[in-house]
Amino acid sequence: MTMDCDEEISKFFCSIMLKDRQVSAGIAAICTLMKLLEHDNSETIQELVSKLKKAVDVMQKTDCSITAVMSGSELFLRFITLATLDFSSFAQCRKIMLDRGQLFLKKLGEARPKIAKLASSFIVDGSVVLTHSKSRVVLETFKEAAKDNKRFKVFVTMSSPDNSGEQMAQDLEKLNIPCTLILDSAVGYIMEDVDMVMVGAEGVVESGGIINKVGSYTMAVCAKTMKKPFYVLTESFKFSRIYPLNQRDLPSKFKYKWSSLNQDLNKLHPLVDYTPPSFISLLFTDLGILTPSAVSDELIKLYL
Repeated sequence: MTMDCDEEISKFFCSIMLKDRQVSAGIAAICTLMKLLEHDNSETIQELVSKLKKAVDVMQKTDCSITAVMSGSELFLRFITLATLDFSSFAQCRKIMLDRGQLFLKKLGEARPKIAKLASSFIVDGSVVLTHSKSRVVLETFKEAAKDNKRFKVFVTMSSPDNSGEQMAQDLEKLNIPCTLILDSAVGYIMEDVDMVMVGAEGVVESGGIINKVGSYTMAVCAKTMKKPFYVLTESFKFSRIYPLNQRDLPSKFKYKWSSLNQDLNKLHPLVDYTPPSFISLLFTDLGILTPSAVSDELIKLYL
């Protein structure tokens, strides 16, 4: 595979997610960058990095989670280029970049099970958990809790406009985990019956707030009002160096599909919303259990 044009990059990126629905857009983006790195014929580091950054721009112009693509790609590029100044020849630099890329992917593969172990310990016998939309890491956590023979029940929101909660409910039923699919508008009604809320995230911003499927903010506000813990389960590659203050601060490319950006956005429903850190109890990550205020410190470490 040559990966020498925008169309090939976009096609390869999309094919990864089509083949395996367990692969997130962020990981698919990193796998695409690795493929480009393996087959590229650049002659300088500057040329190679420029092509990698161009590939990230190409992947952002697809109907996927732009938040995860941006944060994952940015961290990946930072990680693989860290050691390039220590070697005089381009061949050595390229080999080191490939080695570091493989190491980065290995760490990503270990992230979800780590988070599931941490978060499942908070689910005890008799727990009732509310979750929103479909999250791979939340599903993994429920699977881990069920493996430990814990008896618990899950409420899953339908999650309009794509009704992705239906898939989550089906996955839970396959695992024989008792679950009930509810309307998004029933969150307030059901909140008094749950012990905790567990959601995933498309991105974690510098303040410790999250960007996630629209409706997450509503759920967090309701949980705080009714004094229920609101837990976020997310991999550290989704930590992003942006600092929105409110919903309007989120760039349009995060909130809408790329193919919709040339339309009148006032007439479209956003796909994600921003939940401020004040509504989040804890974040379960592969770096450990964090408070929202600790996210900025971890981001600094990741980029040093």
